Amino acid sequence: MSTNLLKLGIISDTHGCVPETTKAIRLFRKHGVQTVIHCGDIGNDAVVKAFRSLETHFVLGNLDADEEMLQAAITGTGNHFHGWCGYIEKAGIRIAFMHGHQEERFNQEVASGRWDLLCYGHTHVAELQKKGTTWLLNPGAFIRVEKPTVAVVTLPELSIELFTLKASGENSESP
Repeated sequence: MSTNLLKLGIISDTHGCVPETTKAIRLFRKHGVQTVIHCGDIGNDAVVKAFRSLETHFVLGNLDADEEMLQAAITGTGNHFHGWCGYIEKAGIRIAFMHGHQEERFNQEVASGRWDLLCYGHTHVAELQKKGTTWLLNPGAFIRVEKPTVAVVTLPELSIELFTLKASGENSESP
């Protein structure tokens, strides 16, 4: 693997589920993820603290009621709090991320054509599609799903893989 590649972990709708979050972090480490984007519905400060050793960018979801507590936890771990919508550039790739429940704002960002990658959550359905020049990525969720899922994105080539987190008795994750 070229040393110029950057791996992002994309996660959403953890809803306070620390065991699944820990599994996702292990998967991210196994795949060499350097930066994580959390697309909202974090759930609690325990989930935030699980990311303390990884550069993580967080946005709020519609069920993240205690914004002040989450912001304090995120900044307290040295990570990045972006409010309702975040924007970063990594390896020359322009990335927007939000929860996706603010439909009008979501549609505006998609239509803007400013982003190479737009990550979102909310629907609990893992999805990958391209609209114009923008890849839309929903990594899935940790509750109200048969199996929890996350995504790993390799930059700058925008190679995107979805992974299912295996149950406790299973040995490895699968794409």
